[in-house]
Amino acid sequence: MPFRASFRTRIERNLLNGDRITGMILRMSRIYVPTRGPSDWRALLGDPEKHWKAGYSAMAAARSWETAKGVPPEIAKIMGPAPDLLLAIPEHKVPLPGRGAASQCDVFALIRDREETVSLAVEAKVAEPFDKPIGEWLRDGSDGRRTRLAAICDLLGCGLPPGDLYYQLFHRTAAAVIEARRFGTDAAAMIVQSFSQEHLWFDQFSAFCAFLGVDAAREKRLTRDLPGGGNLILGWATGEARFLEPVAP
Repeated sequence: MPFRASFRTRIERNLLNGDRITGMILRMSRIYVPTRGPSDWRALLGDPEKHWKAGYSAMAAARSWETAKGVPPEIAKIMGPAPDLLLAIPEHKVPLPGRGAASQCDVFALIRDREETVSLAVEAKVAEPFDKPIGEWLRDGSDGRRTRLAAICDLLGCGLPPGDLYYQLFHRTAAAVIEARRFGTDAAAMIVQSFSQEHLWFDQFSAFCAFLGVDAAREKRLTRDLPGGGNLILGWATGEARFLEPVAP
């Protein structure tokens, strides 16, 4: 059952109206400015001076998506066979249940493949890990983090994870599900777009998939059912190494 079948439930109506639900801050900008090239992505970063560098994931993702003029080929291979990019929003913030920061997707996209529409959250990587393990993340915060984690697990239809799995993978996937409900898509997807040619941190992604009952594989579409209908698509896409090279002046 696609998300759109139950789109007008109370929660989905409130998502559209920008209300607050059980501590979930849902107000978000609905006005976006088209980019003219990769450099326009820089201002959207939390720390442009630190993160906007050749060889880093932010610049690599920007160059990849702007060059593709659509869905980058490594992601299209997973979403395929001929996905059409409806829109892509760099550094898109998705409010999560409970108190705390939003999930900032490196790229959020709406994609159509034949009769299916997909809400896609992209996590771009090069050499950096997926932030903190859940056990460490919980130790560093308040009880509100446990509440947020429980709500995210409800969205994904899973139990509470062990402490050695990585929180970033959970909240980025939840962001895709939340936006799938908001836009009424048929499926939600979270794709890791890794520009590491050595596939660094694939083991962390693999452990996350295993917890959700999916056997991880690179460059492959992985699917599981979500509570309340709709599919969750997971994937690891290896980006082109040329986007890590220094930019010509």
